[in-house]
Parts: sequence; structure tokens; C-alpha cells
Amino acid sequence: MKRRPLKRVSPWARHALLVLGALIVGIMSFGAVFAPLIAPYNPNFINVDALLLPPSAAHIMGTDALGRDVFSRILYGGRVSLWVGFVAVGIATSIGVVLGLVSGYFGRIVDEIIMRGVDVMLCFPSFFLILAVIAFLEPSLTNIMIVIGLTGWMGVARLVRAETLSIRERDYVLAARAAGAGPGRIIFRHIMPNAMGPVLVSATLGVAGAILTESSLSFLGLGVQPPDASWGNILMEGKEVLGIAWWLSVFPGLAILLTVLGYNLLGESLRDLLDPRLKQ
Repeated sequence: MKRRPLKRVSPWARHALLVLGALIVGIMSFGAVFAPLIAPYNPNFINVDALLLPPSAAHIMGTDALGRDVFSRILYGGRVSLWVGFVAVGIATSIGVVLGLVSGYFGRIVDEIIMRGVDVMLCFPSFFLILAVIAFLEPSLTNIMIVIGLTGWMGVARLVRAETLSIRERDYVLAARAAGAGPGRIIFRHIMPNAMGPVLVSATLGVAGAILTESSLSFLGLGVQPPDASWGNILMEGKEVLGIAWWLSVFPGLAILLTVLGYNLLGESLRDLLDPRLKQ
């Protein structure tokens, strides 16, 4: 029986989720970066003649209880959320990569100490640990970014350790060691570049998690403080008037949903793209 030739899958169809995720992330990032040019109003301008107006041509996402334009506040809130996501993930990734490389390369007692530290950190629910730390600190954007970063490195460390354990036994690493290369050169020149694929995926997904964490903290009043705009504190304000001003909850909720969805789609698609076992 003659086999039918396999249909060639177009690159667009094969990577449709990657394109969709990149498009969502690109649009949300564009709106946040160029918020001063796009926003029709000052996000903190109080207009007592425009309290709780529904969406209209003048205010496409309505106004809040102080007459502030919701669309402008969401654009500026996006700057906060994305900045927190990138900085917090940068801190977590830097710590996790260094500890994972050291743990996987040296092994033995060094590996035991670092991995037991990871196990201890994982014993605490991360969000409640963040809540406990933030409660004792002054609520500020800097503190939020640092705390999220310092409590989110464990997964990256385990990922990099696993990759390092595999890479350190490969021929080019053994050859570098035989040629007299020191541990620092081997780790950062030969192992780290080849272990960054999973880290890129983890960092992309981590941005979504950091945005959710910041929004949750702001919703609880422990994050970005009014009058500065954040998706979380816009939601908190909308909670009080949900019955008469649905737009104050719907639009910031959609902004969080779309941004997190975009980063998750991007991360999952990058994982499929970078994993050779999934290319069949």
C-alpha cells in the first residue's frame, strides 16, 4: 500500500500561538511604553464633573469615582506592571542562574547546601511569604520588585542545576578542563550559554507570575499606593462600586488577563520551539 506524502505544515500554523503571544505582549508593551503619548488625559487628574461616567467617546473606558479617565490609568498602570515583571524576574533569574551553575558544577557538599536551601525556601508558600515581608516594609514599587525577585529564584536554580549536571560531562567541557581551564571559565564560557534555553522560557513565564503577584498586592493595598495607577488598585477601587460602575473592574481585569495570557502563550511556544524532543 502506497503511503501518502505528509503535508507540510506552514510556519504560520506551526507557530501560531507564538505569533499570537508575541502580538499580545507587543501591543501591551507598546501601550505601556508610549503611555504619555497615547493617554488622552493625565491619569491623576480629578474631574468632579465626570464622576463614574460609563464608556463613551470622551472616555472610552469610562471614569472612576474621582472622575479620572480609566483608559489613561490603565495605560500608566501597565508601565508599573511590566516594570515590576521585568525587574523582579531579572533579580530572580540572576540569583537562580548563578546558584544553579555553582551547585551543578561543583556538586557534593556545595550542591547539598544550595539544594537544601532551595528546599527550605520552597516550604513556604511564596505569596504568603511575600505578604509577610511586605507587611513589615514600607509599601513601595522598589520593595515589591526586590521581594518578588528574592522569593522567586528557586525554580530557576533547579532548572539550571539539572542542565549543568548534563552539560558538565560533555566532550567540549571535558576538553576545556583537560586544557587547564579554571572552573569560572568553564562555567561561564562553556556551560552557561548552553543552559540558557530553559531559563529563557522560565523567565518569560515568570514575568506573567510577577505581574499577577504585583496586581494582587496592589488589590490588597500592599502594593502601589494611590494616587499612582496600578491594575490592582484600579480593581480595588472598582470593587467598591461594582454594582453601578462595572467598567472599573472589567477593563483592568481584561488588561491583566490579556497580558498574562500573552506571556504564557509566548513562554509555552518558546518551550516547544527550543525543546528538540517536541520538534518531531
